Amino acid sequence: QVQLVESGGGLAQAGGSLRLSCAASRFVFKNANMAWYRQAPGKERELVAHITRGNNITYAEFVKGRFTISRDDAKNSVDLQMNSLKPEDTAVYYCQAMWFGVSNWGQGTQVTVSS
Repeated sequence: QVQLVESGGGLAQAGGSLRLSCAASRFVFKNANMAWYRQAPGKERELVAHITRGNNITYAEFVKGRFTISRDDAKNSVDLQMNSLKPEDTAVYYCQAMWFGVSNWGQGTQVTVSS
């Protein structure tokens, strides 16, 4: 069974930084496209950043220039470096793995940004 375990969430002040990590196991990580999503209370889950198996990267407009996604195929992990955090970045952040149209999710990690 696919496992995606997020870590690194917590409380940060506006303007601060956090680094999220997603440890993946029980599938061939190097073949998967990976992404970070987030979901704020009362809102739909939205894409934050996406990185393909070939390291092509896309970002949501609202995080461009602030967040950086990266993957380490040797460690089966994908990270999200979040800088210049804003209160509106407060959400549960989820790691997603996708291959051949099959999507798998982690349990999420809470990020709270205080003003």
